[in-house]
Amino acid sequence: MGPVPKVSTRLSKDDRLGMWKVRWGINRMGYTVAPGLYALGQPDEGSEVLVTANYKMTFDLLRRCLTSLNVWILVLDTRGVNVWCAAGKGTFGTDELVRCVEGTGVGAVVNHRRLIVPQLGAPGIAAHEVRERTGFSVLYGPVEMKDIPAYLEKGRHATPAMRRKDFPVTERAALVPMELVPASKWVAISTAAIALMAGIMGRGSFLSDALLHGSRAFLFINLGTFAGAVVTPILLPWVPGRAFALKGAIIGFATALILFGGGFLSGLDGLAWLLLITAASSFLAMNFTGSSTFTSLSGVKREMKIAVPAQAALSLAAIALWVCALFIPRGVL
Repeated sequence: MGPVPKVSTRLSKDDRLGMWKVRWGINRMGYTVAPGLYALGQPDEGSEVLVTANYKMTFDLLRRCLTSLNVWILVLDTRGVNVWCAAGKGTFGTDELVRCVEGTGVGAVVNHRRLIVPQLGAPGIAAHEVRERTGFSVLYGPVEMKDIPAYLEKGRHATPAMRRKDFPVTERAALVPMELVPASKWVAISTAAIALMAGIMGRGSFLSDALLHGSRAFLFINLGTFAGAVVTPILLPWVPGRAFALKGAIIGFATALILFGGGFLSGLDGLAWLLLITAASSFLAMNFTGSSTFTSLSGVKREMKIAVPAQAALSLAAIALWVCALFIPRGVL
């Protein structure tokens, strides 16, 4: 079939740097490997074929777990998205798997007809259709990459523990930087807009009102961001409710109440910030729907259909109250 790229289980400094960068949203959608067939170790015609996504972090984490194994790695074109998310979006799917099997000629490379697909990729793969179209049977490997060597050693048998996916706090926290980076842009834009509005509409000088309200906006919007993008995912299992929007709203509301208790918020202006912090936290919390075992695509869509209009309404009410507060002397309300 011609030369096949060979990869190592050892990650280079560039690989590790690349992982760190995408965690912080740097070149996230460009962090890919070319789809196709790869050799790890010294695979032969009897070696297993492991299927994965072309998100480079997924590819690197997989090969790092395969020390001392001789396997083929079949990389699907998921447009730089990880296996689970790509399965939900349809790019880690039956048609792409069939296309990749036929396009790489893997059937001429191995003398068996088995493809080991990640369990989290199952929502996108119709195993019976893959078999009908390619002759390959789809076997679902363990949830965690680290269990693949034990899974293969047991004759491609997964124990009940290998079928279970947990989301410990370390995994939830690992997603936080990716949310903070894009959120920081909106913090800057919102702060500048509020400072400009306060400078133009306030009772004092442009500069003094812009600095006063701009600094308060920077602080409070960042606190709303912190509540939704940091505190909520870390405390996720212990926050009441199942809807992420509700969990975020609870944390945001509690954060605003602490500010009231500390004397940082009061009156009409304080009420405006209470609503805005709650809405911001609720909105950002919805970005963590992949960090749980109880969400689904239909459930997320249903939640957003209810939550987003409510968040927008809270934000508009907050803006209206804040504008009114500009024209009311301090201490009146």
